[in-house]
Amino acid sequence: MAMQTLMRGFASRAIGMAHSAFERAKGQGAPCVLAFSELIEARAHARENDPRAASRALKASENLLDQAKSDSGDEPAWIDFYAHSRLSGDAAEIFRDLKKPKMALAWNKQAAGMAPGVFTRSVGMRLAIVGTAHLQTRDLDHGLELGNRSTDILARVQSSRAKGYVREFNAALAPWRREPAVREFVHRTRKELGVAV
Repeated sequence: MAMQTLMRGFASRAIGMAHSAFERAKGQGAPCVLAFSELIEARAHARENDPRAASRALKASENLLDQAKSDSGDEPAWIDFYAHSRLSGDAAEIFRDLKKPKMALAWNKQAAGMAPGVFTRSVGMRLAIVGTAHLQTRDLDHGLELGNRSTDILARVQSSRAKGYVREFNAALAPWRREPAVREFVHRTRKELGVAV
């Protein structure tokens, strides 16, 4: 529920929900489940622009995930998706939200590689996240390259969440609004995705 609340733009509520879930399950919940609740809290703190709280929750998630992998205890099957590659991909988003692009790009390198030829919504969203981090480092060319790849993929899916990532990418293009390549890209996202800034 905290993750859905965060996705709907209510970061402060998501923080409270994730923290409460963690506190209630502490001592009895599976480490991987606890780790995921800390990850959602970290993402919500990043959306609230609280780097200290976001870093603390991310570190707690990483420690719990390490514990889950070293224990041979039973983890629920539904949490199998949460591994270090997922943590790294989400950490890239956390540091993008905190406008710490070097950290975002470093975490992205640790995330699972995006296989060439794979066209999924999650790959398209991650390309937009990493592209935005490149824009934050003032690397317009690399950012636009990733933005176009993201749009190539996301034009094939119907997802308001995915469009939100492209909208955030477009907002990061603001310093270059007069550049022809940027105007062309914004026009493309408006035409193909129905996304404007």
